[in-house]
Amino acid sequence: MSSPPGVRGEVAVLPLSQVPERFEPGSRLFADQGEDRPLVVASSRRHRARLLVSFEGVRDRDVAEALRGTYLFVPSSEAPPLPDGEYWTHELIGCEVFADDGRPLGRLQEVIHTPANDVWAVQGPQGEVLIPALQDVVAEVRLADRRIRVHDVPGLTSA
Repeated sequence: MSSPPGVRGEVAVLPLSQVPERFEPGSRLFADQGEDRPLVVASSRRHRARLLVSFEGVRDRDVAEALRGTYLFVPSSEAPPLPDGEYWTHELIGCEVFADDGRPLGRLQEVIHTPANDVWAVQGPQGEVLIPALQDVVAEVRLADRRIRVHDVPGLTSA
């Protein structure tokens, strides 16, 4: 979520979800800031590339401002299944990433969503490596083992 656009508690949300119903009134979302209780959508409306969303109990700009920078999510049990080869961001975060030759590249820290494709930010012994999440680059994702293998394409890493 980004800065509140007004004084009545609305927040601007850049939706990463492919499920448009996610922001319908009554929907329950959780904040990544450790809140145990859900945020319940009171209303939402499209505004350019974002949604303006109001939540029950968030009535003023100060409360909305506290949500700035928060990612919203639904419990895994409520998420629809994805097609083979697609993964939820939270499933990938923390996975160990290796090159084809078994060399460790690091731990996946962040998924950066870009218009062209997602980019995985991997923190490892050589610093941060940015890996495009493309079929030609990602060789294998084994969520059960928390391991990802990528093809070591030219320019991807400096060995």
